Formats: sequence, C-alpha cells, structure tokens
Amino acid sequence: MATKQTIWPLEPHTAAKHQLLAQYLDAWFPILASFNKRIVFLDGFAGPGVYEGGEPGSPTIALSRLLDHPNFAKMHGTTFDFVFNEQNVHRFQSLKTQVAQIQSGRNPWPSNVRIQTVNQSFTTLGERMLTGLEGKPLPPTFAFIDPFGFKDAPLDLIQRLVKFRRIELFIYFPYNNVNRFSTAETLADPHLKALFGTDEFKNAPKGGAGSRKQFLHDLYQRQLHDVCGFDYVQSFEMVNADNHTGYFLFFCTRDLTGFDRMKTAMWKVDPAGGRRFTDVLAGQTVLFQEDVDTSPLRAELLAHFAGQTVSIKEVTDFVVGKTPFISSHVKRKTLAPMQADGLIECPGQKTRGQYPDGTLIRFPDA
Repeated sequence: MATKQTIWPLEPHTAAKHQLLAQYLDAWFPILASFNKRIVFLDGFAGPGVYEGGEPGSPTIALSRLLDHPNFAKMHGTTFDFVFNEQNVHRFQSLKTQVAQIQSGRNPWPSNVRIQTVNQSFTTLGERMLTGLEGKPLPPTFAFIDPFGFKDAPLDLIQRLVKFRRIELFIYFPYNNVNRFSTAETLADPHLKALFGTDEFKNAPKGGAGSRKQFLHDLYQRQLHDVCGFDYVQSFEMVNADNHTGYFLFFCTRDLTGFDRMKTAMWKVDPAGGRRFTDVLAGQTVLFQEDVDTSPLRAELLAHFAGQTVSIKEVTDFVVGKTPFISSHVKRKTLAPMQADGLIECPGQKTRGQYPDGTLIRFPDA
C-alpha cells in the first residue's frame, strides 16, 4: 500500500487483523463495563475509516462491536470514550466523514458513547494525553497501535502510556521493514532504536531467514514484557501473498482472562495453531478440519507438574499463561483423555472426566 494513498483495497491479512480485533472487543466491552464507570478505546493510526470496497476500517469496527452488542443496553452505567487519531489530512477527512455517517445513522446517539477524532502525529497525541493526565492514571484502555512502517511508535512513548495496570495493547510490529534495515548502518538506525528501545537489533543474525526473524520477534516481545511491564505477551504472524512474513501483531496485557480471550480469537483465525494467518490460503475452504492436537500440551503438563497434586485452576492458568493453548483446550481435549489413559488421577472427583472448580489433579513423577 502506497503511503500517499487515501483509501486502498482491503487485503486478506488486514481482514484477519480486524477479525481478531472484533472478536476481542466483543468480550472486552462487557467485561470492563461490568465494573468500571469509564473505559477508553484508543486507535492511534485510525486511517480513513473505510476501504476501497466499502469495507469498514478499525474505527467503524470498534464502534459497531459496542453499539450492536446484545448487552449494550446493560452497559448504560459506563461511559465509552473512543479516540480516533489519524495524522494524514486526507485520511482524516475521510475518517471524519465515516464517523459522522455512523452517528447520523443512530438517532438518538447514546449519551454514554463519546467520540473524539484527532489529526495529529501519534507521538504528539501520546504526549498530550500524558500531559493531560497530570499524574493520574488512565482509565481502563485498549490501545490499538497500527502504524505504517516503524518510525511512529517509539517504545519509550508506548511504555509511558501503558504503565498503568489496566491498559491493554494491540500493536503492529513491521517485521518486513525492520528486517530490511536492522543489520545495516543506515539513517533508519535511530528509528529502529526508538522502536525497540535498544540498539540490540544490530545483533540480529545476518544469515538464515528463520533465525533472524526469530531474533527480531523475540527482542520486541522481550521489550514489551520487560520495558513496558506486561505480564503476558502473545504474537500473531501475518504472511503476505508472496508467502513472506509482513508483520506481527503483539497483544499485551496484565490480565490472564483478557490474555485467554485474545488467544481464543487467534485460534479462531488460525484453528491449526493460533499463531499465524497467510494470504496464500485466504478464501480457501478447509474440507476436513482436524481437531486441535493437544499432545504437545499433554507432554508439557506431565513435565511441568510431575509429582504434584494441583487444582484445576493452577493447570488452566499455566496453560493460558505459559503455553500456546487456551482454556477451552484444557478439560475435554486434554485432561479427560489423559485420565482415560491413566496418566493422571483426580482424588475426590465426583464424575470422571469432569473438572469443576476445586478439582484436584495428581500428576505422576517424571
């Protein structure tokens, strides 16, 4: 996509990204609204709000997931602030038009939904938000940071914005661009250092595409964890029509339930592993979708909990927080077959193969 275009065609990987966003917001809005009087959705690079074929952009998707949510009426006690920022003036005008159309199409507009469209650089917006807080914490916020390239989302700014515990981050990591410049002494070096918050990107292996990609991926993930202070960080790889990795999306949170919800959305987009979408296979029908292979999870549980008796909660928290799998993979897909095979015992269990809260699971010695 040429950076000077105002509106462009919707590519399959972008549609997949929007699917992840939509599915997560379906859960995030009602959960946060149940115990918060105000929550914020921040779209730092909102774009024009629409695609060439009329498909909705991320601002429209975010608004529709709230306004069309079956439980929206029950969320009347929460104020929802949407901040849509777009620096490019032509895209910003398109964005304002799209937002106006959404608002005019709903009469009366709900008083607890407020929209602010901003025409600034993301850096300017972020600094202005931090100044306006005057030391107070941000309310619970979902920050969607999806820039063009690698020059506009410095880690230092991200770290200061997300330092408050109830902030979640969904951020674009432009692997293809980073890979191109990361080991050459170029004018891009200061931007890459700002992106990573370190100059360790220069240590990326020069040979071997796989090891190089893994190094850069792991470095950015580590910085999101260590510097930005997120307990849980999960990536999702987007592969373009040339079968090359274009970018990664990183979801970052300090809440295990939210982490499980986003990973669940990722497994819906990629039923084979929850980690990757490729344009090459976009639109193809899978005739025979095999069930999730949880044999790696079985082996990991046996190794990690060897010789221990632990609660079902401890097992589920480990699976969600420390493995690629999700909570729905734990009981029926993993523990029940393990119990049937005699690999685990459940002292005091009322019904074999069922694991309600409080269930204890005894793992054999290694």
